[in-house]
Amino acid sequence: MNTPSHYVFNLALMGTVLTPEAKVAITIGSMLPDAPIFAFYLVAKFVQKLPEKQIWNEAYYEPFWQNIIALFHSIPVAAIAIPVCLYFRWKMAAFLFASMILHDLLDLPVHNEDAHRHFFPFSDYRFISPISYWDPQHHAVFVALGELLLVLVATPFVFKMLDTWLAKGILISINVVYVIGYLRFYVFRGGFSF
Repeated sequence: MNTPSHYVFNLALMGTVLTPEAKVAITIGSMLPDAPIFAFYLVAKFVQKLPEKQIWNEAYYEPFWQNIIALFHSIPVAAIAIPVCLYFRWKMAAFLFASMILHDLLDLPVHNEDAHRHFFPFSDYRFISPISYWDPQHHAVFVALGELLLVLVATPFVFKMLDTWLAKGILISINVVYVIGYLRFYVFRGGFSF
């Protein structure tokens, strides 16, 4: 699932009656699992100057990066962190880790060959879904449409809970980018091949 979708869905599902501070923790937790992927890409593209194909077909699967990505997508690690945070009365950190778990649960059904190790370090198991949020060979045209529609449906609820016009503008921008992206990659490119 795309990172901005996690932001929208996590706020829609977790942020309805919470304080602004909790919403910030949920926002950070919704995006934090993907942070190592962004860091990896920046290093591979701009430091190592690798071509796109090598970045995603080889470098992405190097053990160093896969272990960091697995750690940030680990459901058990986040689940262990929640009671620790609650014990020390770090409520915002508990919201952050709960949001990370929700991110992982939303990722599970939409990753095919790029599936994460969601049970790391206790297991290297990867749930290989028959569908993918990005790969047209695994029904991405439908998955991406479902993701787009769910973002559009969740947006009014999230819009009401956002406190600043900057945050509301970001939310609207996400919707615009998703609609344009879907039209560009799936409709106008002929991605509707069955």
